[in-house]
Formats: sequence, C-alpha cells, structure tokens
Amino acid sequence: MRVMAQIAMVMNLDKCIGCHTCSVTCKQTWTNRSGTEYVWFNNVETRPGQGYPRTYEDQDVWQGGWQRKHGRLVPRSGGRARRLARLFANPRLPTLDAYYQPWTYDYGILTDAPLGDDVPTAPPRSLTDGRPTAVTGGPNWDDDLGGGPEHLAGDPVLKKMSERVRLEYEQAFMFYLPRICEHCLNPSCVAVCPSGALYKRIEDGIVLVDQDRCRGWRMCVTGCPYKKVYFNHRTGKAEKCTLCYPRLEAGEPTVCSETCVGRLRYLGVVLYDADRVGEAAATPDERDLYEAQLSCFLDPSDPEVARAAEASGIPHDWVTAARNSPVYALISTYRVALPLHPEYRTMPMVWYVPPLSPVVESLTATGHDGEDPAKLFAAIDALRIPQEYLAHLFTAGDTAPVEAALCRLAAMRAHMRRANLGEEQDPAIAASAGLTAASLEAMYRLLAVAKYEERYVIPTSYAVTGPDAADSGCSLEGAGAPGMYDPEGFHAPPATPPRAEHAGTSLRDRVNLLNWNGRGRPAGLFPRRRGES
Repeated sequence: MRVMAQIAMVMNLDKCIGCHTCSVTCKQTWTNRSGTEYVWFNNVETRPGQGYPRTYEDQDVWQGGWQRKHGRLVPRSGGRARRLARLFANPRLPTLDAYYQPWTYDYGILTDAPLGDDVPTAPPRSLTDGRPTAVTGGPNWDDDLGGGPEHLAGDPVLKKMSERVRLEYEQAFMFYLPRICEHCLNPSCVAVCPSGALYKRIEDGIVLVDQDRCRGWRMCVTGCPYKKVYFNHRTGKAEKCTLCYPRLEAGEPTVCSETCVGRLRYLGVVLYDADRVGEAAATPDERDLYEAQLSCFLDPSDPEVARAAEASGIPHDWVTAARNSPVYALISTYRVALPLHPEYRTMPMVWYVPPLSPVVESLTATGHDGEDPAKLFAAIDALRIPQEYLAHLFTAGDTAPVEAALCRLAAMRAHMRRANLGEEQDPAIAASAGLTAASLEAMYRLLAVAKYEERYVIPTSYAVTGPDAADSGCSLEGAGAPGMYDPEGFHAPPATPPRAEHAGTSLRDRVNLLNWNGRGRPAGLFPRRRGES
C-alpha cells in the first residue's frame, strides 16, 4: 500500500443557481490577460446541452482520455509514434469556434457619436483580430435552453439515450453543471505531453503546467477528455486550472469556492492507494469504474492507514484533515457524490451530488405531498431528469449508483422533515437508504447548514514560523498579484527576475506570465542559449 494525499472537490448540484459568480471571479483572477479571452478555467454549463467547448464529451471525435487495448491502458489519441507523426499538424483540436469567438463592443461609437436623429449602437468586435464579428456562441450558450432544440440535439450524452427520451426532451428538467479541471489520479494530459511540461504534484495531487518546459505542442488539449487545458495564442503555452494552489497552500479555499453564492462546493483531503490506481483505471467494464475508484480511497480513521500515510511522508495534520474531510464523507461515507465521466478512465477528483429537487417539485405539482417518504421514493424512478441521463454523466451508464444516491438524499429530506415538524421518527426511512438516523442528520448538516470551516478542510502545505508568520497568506492577494492589477494595465515583468531558491533549485530564470502584458518576449520565457548570461 502506497498512501498518497489528494485535494479533491465535491459540488452539490441541487444548490447551483447558474449565477456564474464562480466563473467570473476565476476569470478575473487567472485569465484576464491577452491571449486568454476565450479561456474559462471554471465554467457553468446548462445540462442537457453541448457544453464548452461544443460537444467536448464526444471522444470519438476528440480522442481524449484513455482506452483499454489488449488488457492495458493507452491514450485514446494514440501512442508515442502516432503523436510524434502529427506533432506539427494535430487534427484533433477544437477550433476557436468550438469554444466561441470572444468579443467586445465598439463603445466609442456610443460616446463619440454626434447628435442626430438615429440612436447609435455599439457593434460587436472580435477580441482576437479587432474586426466586426457576429455573436454566435459563448461559454454557456445553452443556458436555460436558449440554444434551441437544434443545438441541444448535439448533446453527446443525449445521443447515447433512447429515442423516446430524445423525442420527449422538451419535458425534461434543466440543471446547471459547474466544471473545472478534474485533477485526475490518472491524468491523460500528463501522459501525452511530449515535453513533460504537465505534472501532478506529489504533495497534494494538483495537476499543473510548467510554463518553462511547455513548447505549445497542444497534445494536452487533445488528451484531456474534459477539454480543460487551453492554449494561449499569445504566449504559445498551455494553461489550465491550478486549483488556486497558492490559496490552498495558505489553508484558504479556491476562488470559485470562496465566492460561490450557493455554497455548493466542498474541499478536503482524500487519502488513496497509488498502487491501486492503474489497476482500477483498467477495469474491463466501464460500469464498474465508479466502484473501482472508490476502492482506491483509504479510510483515514483506520490506524493502519494513518501509520502508512505518515510512513509515506504525509504530515500528521494532513491525516487529521483527511479524517475531517467533507469530500471523503460525501464520496465514501454517505456515497451521495459521483464522478464526472468515469468512462474516460482518468479517475477524476471533482465529484458531484446529483440534483434531487425536480422530483419534489413534480410531486407537489400533481397535488401530492412532495416530502412524503413513500411517494418520494416511488417517484425517483419517474424523475423528470432521466436517471439514464445522470448515469451517462456520472456512472458510465449504470443507473444503480445514481438511484442509490438519490434515495439517500430523499431519505435525508424525509427524516429531517419529521424532525423539524416534531413528528415521531421512522427508523425505516434511514434503513431504506442503508444509513442510520444519526448519519442522516450528519449528512444534512454537511449538505445544508455546514459552516465555512466544515465545508473547507484544507491543511497548509508548509508551516510558517518566525516574525513574518502573521503576514502569511494567499500570494494571490498581494499587490501586483492576479486580480489585484493596476487599473492602467498589467506591469511588465522586470528585465532580470528576482532570484528565488526552492529545494536547492534555482528559479532565477522563471517568468511570471500572469503579469505579462503580451508585448515582446519577456526574459525567461524561453530557455537560455549556451553562453548567454
């Protein structure tokens, strides 16, 4: 058993209202620079819909993730020889139109137009070339079914379902799906990168891009089945969600979690057996991948696991945080959170609590008591969001785990309703979901009324001692940091970046691309030639 730690996230889809606050604050912090106009590390999609970029889930086209061949896993995009052959002409890349043509408006026409009988308008202009453009897409073009049936017919998940569901689609319920990088246990983007620029951090499992090593081959864009690696056309580098690691290292939650209006995100530590990951990802039947990934997670309350974790170099406070982790509780203890597209075999670590609200609303609309346990459990099979659709999103088409999660959520609602109304508790409600009354109440506290420190259990990555300890905090919040930029524009990096030492390795030649204005070639962007000082 080789114990490793992973920072993971769970999102409760019952609480997402599609306000996009998480997307806007993430973009303001990480992707408000030239070359990243179309980039959304965090985006909120309307489901059903084609997603962002369009139809990213169709791996027959994009060839992301892994596939099982001759009993072993290989990238769906091909082996090394195949990737090398198309290094300079990769046909499996989304075009800008698959994302959307970023635009602004020519506001000068409004402010500088002379007086006249006609009302001036501000026409849209492309942010990539400045030319007039038509607004034909966006990061959530399917919002509230605004895309229309002709667009929704392209949903790759709907295509896997029965003709009846597709014909009666207008009766289905709409819900929101926030997405970030999955920071997978078995990341295919890392495996297909020719220059080795993508890597998974040992200490917390966050997947990052080394900007010094990246050569812009864009194989990672193809390899990521979630299409959460983006290409910056100004810098020629790949960029992706960093899980706000400077904040996590200071014990603070990600920006998207901090600013979420619905308080639907949970962050915590999960311990897993790294020796099991490869075998679990290679499980022959896709429908068994959910259970296979669950088997990789270790119980931090087990003394043997705790000893093995500390023997592997995991700090004691991380083991303690894993015991109090809301993520582990929702995934393994209560088993109400499910992974997004486990069939990609990347072992994703951003999980989702499926939405239950529509079943209560649909029961109430028919004149029945929407919280009555007997009617509630019976109505789950008739949920307006088809279980088959949720299963193709979260469990590779297996409806049993989806139904079990929904039944546990329904049991929690029925149990707490009786408690709030002062009615006598029925032990059969908890037993029907395979839980106890105490566990239902604990799950309710976590999902409904959990405090800040209960939703985000994040140990710091280092101990700060000495006189500067009081000044420690997130490095994103200081002057000149992303999101704290000068209103007149970003500051160009110094000609000679300051020297920094970490673990005996010089970082003197690194450049902070977050503060680059996109003009010229800053020092440190490319490796130095021999003889250069």
